[in-house]
Amino acid sequence: MALQRRSYLVVPILVLAGSILGGMYGPRVDSVSAAPADDDVKTSLKNFTKVYTVVEENFADPLSPDKAIYKGAIPGMLRTLDPHSNFFDPKDLKQFREDQQGHYYGIGMTVQGRNGTTIVVAPFVGSPAYKAGIRPGDNIIEVNDKSTANLDSTKVADMLKGPRGTAVQIKVSREGVDTPLIFNLVRDEISRKSVPDAFLVKPGIGYLFIESFNETTSREMEEALKAMDEEKLKGLVLDLRHNPGGLLNEAVAVGDHFLPKGDVIVSHKGRSSPERVYTARNGNKGRDYPIVVLVDRYSASAAEIVSGALQDHDRAWIIGDNTFGKGLVQTVMPMSETTALSITTAKYYTPSGRLIQRDYTNTSFFEYYYKNNTEARNPADVKMTDSGRTVYGGGGISPDEKFIPAKLDTFQATMLVKYALFNYTKTFFAKRGNIKLPDGWKVDTQVMNDFHDWALKQGIQFTEADFTSDYAWTRTRLQSEIYKTAFSVDESRKYDISTDPAVEKAIESLPKAQALLKSAKKIIVQRMQK
Repeated sequence: MALQRRSYLVVPILVLAGSILGGMYGPRVDSVSAAPADDDVKTSLKNFTKVYTVVEENFADPLSPDKAIYKGAIPGMLRTLDPHSNFFDPKDLKQFREDQQGHYYGIGMTVQGRNGTTIVVAPFVGSPAYKAGIRPGDNIIEVNDKSTANLDSTKVADMLKGPRGTAVQIKVSREGVDTPLIFNLVRDEISRKSVPDAFLVKPGIGYLFIESFNETTSREMEEALKAMDEEKLKGLVLDLRHNPGGLLNEAVAVGDHFLPKGDVIVSHKGRSSPERVYTARNGNKGRDYPIVVLVDRYSASAAEIVSGALQDHDRAWIIGDNTFGKGLVQTVMPMSETTALSITTAKYYTPSGRLIQRDYTNTSFFEYYYKNNTEARNPADVKMTDSGRTVYGGGGISPDEKFIPAKLDTFQATMLVKYALFNYTKTFFAKRGNIKLPDGWKVDTQVMNDFHDWALKQGIQFTEADFTSDYAWTRTRLQSEIYKTAFSVDESRKYDISTDPAVEKAIESLPKAQALLKSAKKIIVQRMQK
């Protein structure tokens, strides 16, 4: 089936691995040409053909047309335009479609390459891998009798995928088990939830994490809020950290749920794309519980649409770091059944009219993507929220309240780089002989002492002062790792969220969101009475 032309908002994969690409149906882009321009294009194409011919005839090794054109010439041209125009070769396009739809066919688990091996990070709850008993820490040795030695994790993941209903055999080694284990699985549809975490983090206080914006996001969010009994919520923490963006229409639908009917959510316009304004069509139906939105420097694009709209309308209190600053809309145009081109056709603006796109004209693309400080702002792009608060364009969304997580100290970094917590978990369960743990189980002093001794035997360098200073951090992180195997990755994530300092800060800040909402309503009423 041919790919339909679409607009999307997202930071490319090279910034955030696994990011969702997608969007709404885009505006028509008409061709504008003139005779002199046509002559220049013909001359340039003729010169390119000559260069290609010379390289093909004289290069030391055989030339791959796919590599020269799809990986070289076309991407090279697009890189002269902006950081987000892109070309999808057949493999990229397949991944694009999977990500946009929010599902794929396989066995359902996350894998990671480590020192030439492929390790299971965690199976997804309910997936064939989960039901079969594959565990975090299992080392994948073979897939369908083919060795995975020295293969990168992407290739192994591709080997595990396949048509629904097809069989795949996996051989794994497991600590504490002398011989390899063989699992015969049948591939099934694996949903990639864009709202993986949603629950009451405290009585009456909801937590909702939107990981990306794909075709199912707004539906997932509606179902999650319904399960939390939204009508009785006293507050909501909306987590958009590390959200790279995705479908524009899904971002609009999310904004629609929280804003009054008729409020502007976002607009976009470009040289060949007339201005289009998106407003809340259904509205929040009078639900005005306070909202705190968590963002960071990896919150981009569609995530910035939602956070920007809620901020401009004083509907939410924004906490975290400045967002990425990606305000360009790409339209995806099919080049063939297996390739597509995405080019920037418009820029988007928040309800107050500020442009979120960060300047990229005077810096390299590398600096643009990996710049640590995103606190840029355009002093000429000054706007006001509904209540009259000053906001700036040209540098993403600036939070109402800064909150930067504490940096890892040397001990913490060592534990993570060495995969100490993850690897100890394998030993922990190998000693037990089973993975059953009672509900509410917690890491106690005995487990901590055992981990301490195990880490020293592994040659991991640390002092007793280090271990004592980071005792609480280690216990929390160790419990999270153990939960993945004893219960599920979902329970582990829920525990992580409940102990996350940023989430705790967001809950503390809900009264600020409530005060902002009341103040904005009062100011708007006073303004209307004048």
